[in-house]
Amino acid sequence: MYAQVKLLNGFQESLWYEIPHELKTIVPGSIVVVPLRTRTLSAYVEKVSSQPPRVSWQLRSLIGLEPFPHDPHYAEFIRVVANYYQLSPLYFAKRLRSILKQANSESALNYSSSTEHESQTVTLTQEQQDVVETINTQITQQCFAPLLLHGLTGSGKTEVYKKAILHALSHNKSVIVLLPEVSLAVQFTALFAATLSGVELYGFHSATSVKEKRALWNALMQNRSILIVGVHLPIMLPINNLGLIIVDEEHEVGYQEKKHPRINSKEAALMRAQTAAIPIVLGSATPSISSLYAVRTKKWRLLQLTKRYAGSLPQITVVPFTIDRKRPHFWMSKELCQAIADRLQKKEQTILFLNRRGHSFFVQCKQCGASERCPNCSVTLTLHDYNQLRCHYCNFEKQLPLACSGCRSTDDPFLKKGIGTQQLVSIVQSLFPAARIARADVDSTVNKKKWKKTVDDFHSGEIDILIGTQTITKGYHFPRVTLVGVIWADLNLNFPHFNAAETALQQLIQVAGRAGRASHESEVIVQTMAEHQIFSYLSETDYMNFYDAEIEGRELVGYPPCIRFVEIELKSTDSVGVEREAHELASFLRSRVERNKETITVLGPARPLVHMIKNLSSRKIYLKCVSMNPLISLFQSIDQSHYTSSIYFTPNPLS
Repeated sequence: MYAQVKLLNGFQESLWYEIPHELKTIVPGSIVVVPLRTRTLSAYVEKVSSQPPRVSWQLRSLIGLEPFPHDPHYAEFIRVVANYYQLSPLYFAKRLRSILKQANSESALNYSSSTEHESQTVTLTQEQQDVVETINTQITQQCFAPLLLHGLTGSGKTEVYKKAILHALSHNKSVIVLLPEVSLAVQFTALFAATLSGVELYGFHSATSVKEKRALWNALMQNRSILIVGVHLPIMLPINNLGLIIVDEEHEVGYQEKKHPRINSKEAALMRAQTAAIPIVLGSATPSISSLYAVRTKKWRLLQLTKRYAGSLPQITVVPFTIDRKRPHFWMSKELCQAIADRLQKKEQTILFLNRRGHSFFVQCKQCGASERCPNCSVTLTLHDYNQLRCHYCNFEKQLPLACSGCRSTDDPFLKKGIGTQQLVSIVQSLFPAARIARADVDSTVNKKKWKKTVDDFHSGEIDILIGTQTITKGYHFPRVTLVGVIWADLNLNFPHFNAAETALQQLIQVAGRAGRASHESEVIVQTMAEHQIFSYLSETDYMNFYDAEIEGRELVGYPPCIRFVEIELKSTDSVGVEREAHELASFLRSRVERNKETITVLGPARPLVHMIKNLSSRKIYLKCVSMNPLISLFQSIDQSHYTSSIYFTPNPLS
């Protein structure tokens, strides 16, 4: 027997080796150790053949298999996900390479993250118990079953997860729990460690230590029943006894990786559950339109928690800025200021939500209108504290200049446009000087220890007002919060993407859901610059009505999930060349569709709003069809060697 392999060190050519008799169990997808000159290297098995290859050198034998957990479904899963994202299976083998190196760098792999804790005694509501019994039945039956859990904020979805996790572990099955952000994964890992007695638990994400990665790999090698919590990485692990996958906040766009290849971990999790024939629970207070559509068209099962476990849903008030002209500050309505003052007097807490960090969106010259722009990206620089200008794409920084870069005006030249969380802190502090205020955005949460202290202080009541971006819209339970203020609710509604209304409403409902989780009297004040239909669906109980209206519009114009959608992105340092090649590629695709009489729509090319990042220019082409396979075949017909631009394929782009 013979094996064709690709080295994991990046060497492009495939190599052939003879398979010794004692390694006859090797199959495509295996990770093996091969000799190359005087070295031994890791390699991925692409093909196994009984016929000797035609080569001009004497074949050498494989040395052995890399220590690798036995997972009978893993190779098929990698094949499916690689085809869907049009990647080589080798890409996924390389992602595991670092784990292999760390896991095998020491012989002593006996560290365990499991800790004995006393489980909290929680009495489930009847709704929760019914949902748990449904999930547990599917775990016991071990068949592919997508279960969409639509539960109001504060309805106790986490308690349901915990019961399902314990049931799976008691049947000697391992469980994966996915969260959309590392900070949430860290939080849930701590929560599970504190409330699940004797569970062997591992966090696996960018913040995981090498020691814990070694321990996790050892647990997988020994086929132990474990709980793994993470964002993108866990779903790519080989796990022999995987019995349940949970995707919390399943609506979040954070599951789609920001860099190419833009793999969506939720979609990959569904593929994993299907190939392994296991149940998958997708939970959210604001389920994605695509998941709700799958309930209708693919017979996914919808489970619902319609009541809060404690507290009541807040009262919601919409305040149009166009009406409220006389207000304490341009960005603060009378209603919101009065409500904050009331909470301060009652020793209750407030969250203020603004999905923009920094001080101001940009600065603009009063004389010539020029803005300070990033030299590497097609965006204006955001003003931060201490007159620091920063690019939120490449992190370029410079001090606010004394003179305009365009007209060289020096007489207090700049207007500061828009508002960010840093400026909002200053405004609120000036209006409520006695209040204790903290900020929660990417800038303030990058220091994990500092952010943990902020969360702990807010929990304990040491902070009165927490001002933040979408960082605070999900996953956090702050019992003392009885007021949520949304500073600029329509800010994200004008983004040129088909799901802009969906993501904007989800954010608003999620942040509103932080109020009244332990109180029967709470309030949400939503400030707007413009009217929009989504403001009639701000109550969580109206979310399904929003789905009905939104899906009708998408069916009418042909957008996901009613149709399959693919993004092809070209990137190059040559801005002129990428424009030319994008038009050439779009023309090729249209001619092929017309020649083959395929029912595929080709849109573009288009220049994205942010069309240059880190000196790489981009253009996008979009494809639409009723099914994915024709779109994959069309992409495969592209001769990429004909283009100097890099070409990327993203199914179902979310942003």
